[in-house]
Amino acid sequence: GELLGDQAITTAILDRILHRVEIIHLNEDSWRMKHRKTIFGQ
Repeated sequence: GELLGDQAITTAILDRILHRVEIIHLNEDSWRMKHRKTIFGQ
């Protein structure tokens, strides 16, 4: 609601954007996080 100044308008916009979204739950660690190399080592 803070983004647009009105919680009702923000909710309506998000509702129209997200009405056809499919949610996929991934319960495993991210492949990128498991195989990343950092400057900090392991």
